[in-house]
Amino acid sequence: MDSSTPLESKIKEIEEKIKVANLPASLLEKLNQEISVLRLTLQGENTFINFESFSNYVNCVLSLPFNKETQDVLDIAKAKEILDKNHYGLPSVKDIILEYLSSLILNIHNKDSAARSPIICLTGLVGTGKTTLAYSIAEALGRKFERIPFGGMGDAGSLRGKARGVVDAEPGLVIRSLINAQSKNCVILLDELDRVTDAGRKDIMGVLVELLDPEQNKGFRDHYVDYPFDLSRVLFIATANNTTNIATAVLDRLQLIPMPSYTDEEKTVIAQKYLFPKILKQTGLTEGQLVIDQAIWPTIIRPLGFDSGIRSLQRAIEGICRKSARLIVEGKAQIVNVTAENIKQFLPAI
Repeated sequence: MDSSTPLESKIKEIEEKIKVANLPASLLEKLNQEISVLRLTLQGENTFINFESFSNYVNCVLSLPFNKETQDVLDIAKAKEILDKNHYGLPSVKDIILEYLSSLILNIHNKDSAARSPIICLTGLVGTGKTTLAYSIAEALGRKFERIPFGGMGDAGSLRGKARGVVDAEPGLVIRSLINAQSKNCVILLDELDRVTDAGRKDIMGVLVELLDPEQNKGFRDHYVDYPFDLSRVLFIATANNTTNIATAVLDRLQLIPMPSYTDEEKTVIAQKYLFPKILKQTGLTEGQLVIDQAIWPTIIRPLGFDSGIRSLQRAIEGICRKSARLIVEGKAQIVNVTAENIKQFLPAI
């Protein structure tokens, strides 16, 4: 074989990358064996295809954070401060989360596997703050945050990847999350576990049992990577609207935390102190350009009746801000006052 061929030169480049990558010894041996096989096929019909496939595989493997993790923030007072900053109310939920984080901190101090703490699952209706609470936990620990959406997922291959032998071979969402986070102790949110399709539920729940079991996830094997990766340092958090469609074996591995619905009083505070200032800024308006009368906040909070969450409230405020921005840009007003007399102009649905 001519060592000067372009493909041989590229193979040598890959070999150099592998040498300096500080990979596990058994994985290094596996890659070197594949390189030997690849060299034997350099004269074949599918040489370029084989090389491209192997090159993509190596790039994936080299991107995995085998030896990378973030430094944990082990400050429970700071965690409470972050939870209070990001979420109004929910005292019982916050208390459970702080207890959970305290156990996690003790395990880390004791050099024990953080994954042995029970995996929490925030359950509740849409818009009650499940996803943002999960993000707050990651922020409190100073960890990278990744989200895997389960809504509509119908194939376990989405989680575990597809083997290199098939046409659409690719790593699964778990491995892609790790690559994106570049940290083996990141927080991965398993969002809306109850919304997988009926056809794929059995297989997907089977993968979840392995992911959420600290004795099994130490050697999680993605079909594309085809090498065990230790997920015991990953902190998994789950959410679900309800638990009806979640397998019993998965539920056994979760600590369920019910999310209560917001009262009108809580929504008023959330709207005025959290949502309105944030949306005002996002819309490009200054604080004095849009004034909403105190008396009409109940109408904004319940334009279409009761809603357990705050998403419809957020959309209502966004609509008011956008309409106000248009009035100002068109020169029809310098300051917009939303009152009981003109509220229908800003919320046509009421």
